[in-house]
Order: sequence, then C-alpha cells, then structure tokens
Amino acid sequence: MAENKATTFEAAIARLEEIVRLLEGDAVTLQDSVALFNEGRAKAQECEAMLKAAQAAIEASSAPPSPSGEPGSSSGEPNGSLFDDDALA
Repeated sequence: MAENKATTFEAAIARLEEIVRLLEGDAVTLQDSVALFNEGRAKAQECEAMLKAAQAAIEASSAPPSPSGEPGSSSGEPNGSLFDDDALA
C-alpha cells in the first residue's frame, strides 16, 4: 500500500510539472490558464498533505519509546519491567 501512495505522489508531481510546462508555453488560452492554475494549486496542496503525513509517520517511528514500550505512547502505565517493585516480590 505504501507503494501506491508513492505512486500517487509521483503522479501528482508529474502532473504539476506538466501544468508548469503548459503555463510557460504560449499555446494555452487565458481561460485554460486559469483552470490549469487552479488544478496546479489543488495538486500542490495534495502533495503537501502527503509530505506532511510522511513526515509525521517518520517522526512517530523515530521517536524514543515510551515507558510502555510503544513509540509515541504515553499511557504512563507500567510495562512489567523486572525493575518494577511488584515483579521483584
């Protein structure tokens, strides 16, 4: 599934590049230019959202583990370590 998201991101970037090429040329009417510009803004927002999600996933997976042993978890409950008072009894 991660490959599908990467493909979607790559496809969005490719479309953005195509839109830029079309807008830089002189073969597009003003009305089409406005439509392409709006499509480009939407694609850029999609890409930004995908990048933010990827960044959050990377940060979550690289965060130091909490006392419960799960990255990012802050339940505060004991993890059953041998250093717990109850485990020594």
